[in-house]
Amino acid sequence: MPAEGRRLASLDAFRGLAIAGMILVNNPGDWSAIYPPLEHAPWHGWTPTDLVFPFFLLIVGISIVLSHARREATGAGRAALVRRIVLRAVVLVLIGLVLNVLSRPDPATVRFPGVLQRIGVVYLVTALLVVYTGPRTQAWITAALLVGYWLLLTNVPVPNVGAPSLDPGSNLPAWVDARLFGPHTWQPAFDPEGLLSTFPAIGTCLLGVFTGRWLRGARPPGETVAGLFAAGTVLLTLGAVWDAWFPINKNLWTSSYVLFTAGAGLLVFGLLAWVIEVRGRRRWAWPLYVFGVNALLVFVLSGLVARLLDAVSVGGGTVQEWIYANAFASWAAERDASLLFAVVTVLVWLGVMSVFYRRRWFVRL
Repeated sequence: MPAEGRRLASLDAFRGLAIAGMILVNNPGDWSAIYPPLEHAPWHGWTPTDLVFPFFLLIVGISIVLSHARREATGAGRAALVRRIVLRAVVLVLIGLVLNVLSRPDPATVRFPGVLQRIGVVYLVTALLVVYTGPRTQAWITAALLVGYWLLLTNVPVPNVGAPSLDPGSNLPAWVDARLFGPHTWQPAFDPEGLLSTFPAIGTCLLGVFTGRWLRGARPPGETVAGLFAAGTVLLTLGAVWDAWFPINKNLWTSSYVLFTAGAGLLVFGLLAWVIEVRGRRRWAWPLYVFGVNALLVFVLSGLVARLLDAVSVGGGTVQEWIYANAFASWAAERDASLLFAVVTVLVWLGVMSVFYRRRWFVRL
């Protein structure tokens, strides 16, 4: 569907939607006053918030294919591609670690895993697979990751528990994280971006790779979009069915969660592609493009500012608490005020990034 050398507007919109969603759910005015759809599921199950991160990894996989195709068209060889892949992955991991240090500066407890770290590792493995293996091998690897993870978590006894477990705190990923990272996790002895759950997350990204190849096929745009809808429906259904044996769970990144969220992502992307690419209606999605073309920059900047607002004290509390209390909680109900704070945060960053967009300042790795 995308012409060589041309950015795919619907993909930028999809990426922008995911980033706007990340900013929205990461910046409530009060973490104790959040509407349920804007919270992660407590354990098994899902909410709209649980779709955001896998959507982004799906986009990473699509972008790998399109980016590699553009670079190969300009004569880039395998060695150049690999150097760029490794550099990008290292930079993503380092930025994630810096953000973690700012959030929890104590060297004894600073968190090692994180969102950007997972993106960096998943990108590294997936991009190298694209460079060194073919579609059939990648399909077998995807199946092995998802089926193998299912068998591992449902058949291998958890040490000190005595049986396989998917319960909070007593599952195999938590046990591995506790031994590997010690106190350097999001919660004591557990991290949602830990080691074991990164393997099925690679499966999410590989599903994006297959999507990217589909997009590059010589088909009419309408047929391409129909394929996205068909694949999305199949994956969503398979994930919902697998949920009966291996529950959909974002914290564990279960295999059913991979299929379900990838299916949902393809349906959302398909809708955007139909409206933007097939129907040619693009202007309405301008805010999404603004976020989508500078996704990494706005994610990092919004995280930095949020940490600064929560670190600087004023009037007996933090700057964030003062703004929330005086500009929102002073006149709106708790949940409404908390949501409005998050919405205004998104709008502020939209204003900032629109300046970058108009001046064509794009920061990419």
